Amino acid sequence: MNFTKSTTLPESTDACALKASFLLEAEAQTQHLAQVFAQLCEEQKAFDLGWMIYLKGDLGAGKSFFSRAFVQSFLPEQKVKSPTYALVENYQTDLGTIQHFDLYRLCDPEELEFLAIRDLLTPPFVALVEWPTKGEGVLPEADVLIELIVVGEARKARISACRERSNGFVKKLTEKVGMKFGYD
Repeated sequence: MNFTKSTTLPESTDACALKASFLLEAEAQTQHLAQVFAQLCEEQKAFDLGWMIYLKGDLGAGKSFFSRAFVQSFLPEQKVKSPTYALVENYQTDLGTIQHFDLYRLCDPEELEFLAIRDLLTPPFVALVEWPTKGEGVLPEADVLIELIVVGEARKARISACRERSNGFVKKLTEKVGMKFGYD
């Protein structure tokens, strides 16, 4: 699988300091990236820690596609639907629960309290959150941010470590998809 990538190690120590970029030229590459991401979540005990994975991108950028491939890495026969109307879909795995949020239709972040979000986000879990800015102020901070950008027929995936505990994760992800670090 060929990926075009760059990884940035900025001089500043901002919240999302370590970043990797991948050009995904086909859906199969997006699926492969999601599968490697899922494998690393298992290896790095992300479920035990209760990781928050934010997915940003325009409509049609591939957030739900990435989420579906991630869930199916743990539950291959699982039908995965976008939680656009329900706001959240839960998938129970041997490692814990995958919480898939789609906050596109959320009008007010406080609506998450009606979903008992604090109860849902009790480890072991990994939460995939589409449109996370809609839940700002209520959602826990991201461990990893995935930004999907449409580039012609392809997608650019920017993956950022947003907490110190996820820096090693992004480094290993870059290694697992066969990349070397470089400055963007």
